[in-house]
Amino acid sequence: MSSPPGRLRGIFTPNIVPLDADGEINEAETRRYVDWLIDHGVHGLYPNGSTGEFLRFTAEERRRIIEIIADQARGRVPILAGAAEANVKETIRACEHYHRLGCRAVAIVSPFYYKLSPAGVYAYFKEIADHSPIDITLYNIPLFASPIDVPTVQRLAEECPRVVAIKDSSGDLPHMMRMIAAVRPLRPEFAFMTGWDPALMPMILIGCDGGTNATSGVVPEITRKLYDLTLAGRLDEARDLQYRLLTLFDAMIYHSEFPEGFRAALNLRGINTGPGRQPQSPVQQQSLVKLRDQLQCLLATEGFTDEPLGGCPVGESMDPEQVARIVQGVVGELKRRGIA
Repeated sequence: MSSPPGRLRGIFTPNIVPLDADGEINEAETRRYVDWLIDHGVHGLYPNGSTGEFLRFTAEERRRIIEIIADQARGRVPILAGAAEANVKETIRACEHYHRLGCRAVAIVSPFYYKLSPAGVYAYFKEIADHSPIDITLYNIPLFASPIDVPTVQRLAEECPRVVAIKDSSGDLPHMMRMIAAVRPLRPEFAFMTGWDPALMPMILIGCDGGTNATSGVVPEITRKLYDLTLAGRLDEARDLQYRLLTLFDAMIYHSEFPEGFRAALNLRGINTGPGRQPQSPVQQQSLVKLRDQLQCLLATEGFTDEPLGGCPVGESMDPEQVARIVQGVVGELKRRGIA
């Protein structure tokens, strides 16, 4: 399987890894989940990301996860493989392995635990890029790892042909705009992917090529449709869909410890994810029971499942202010510039 040319585009799903009752990788269910995601329209797969809990697996298990997914995908969609290990040497080994498996590119998170200066972040990625046989996507998630600033992205893009994209999960719209403005004139094929679901529509409007969005692992139909509507310029429809996605995202990410809400919602879609590897206290388990009812109501509203036995609250609506402010600001700025 050869790597397709061209810029990374579309919705790449950072998938949950189904586990069995013993907490081991459930290969059969993982394969079924891969087929389900592809059948529901995602453009690519992104295993070993944050949603996939890569740090809760061993290095051998991370490699096995990619092997299973690459084998099951059989080239139907490109794979962006999470290749971050705890040190440069092991990360390069992962890059080599995923290249042999035919993955399109790897995603590598900026150094974590030890917070590095911009010079340290640059040196880290430069060393990997100089020795990697596969294209690299930088992964900026400043909440958990050393931030990747704009000058560093620009320098890596200029000096390292293997660095072909950045996945940014900060949700910072001006930061994304500054990166695009700094890099795209130098590397038109360089891809910009957002990992922040509530801002998918505005991010695409300002020039992003797509997203690595956790909601696409639960409601791939909505995330894909939102991407398509935004590209088609059907902004009223896209905005409505973005509001609805925001409600589901907030329920999954803020009402439980990440990514347990996504695991609970995916179970409601018929994928047997099994229990997570992170132990849950009795209080957390009770919270998850309540969250499942809330998620089931949200999914029932979209027609993806039945309502819970006790029914759903009537008349509740989401607060669209967060997304509305972002979208209106972006659209207004684009109109001011004569772009939209």
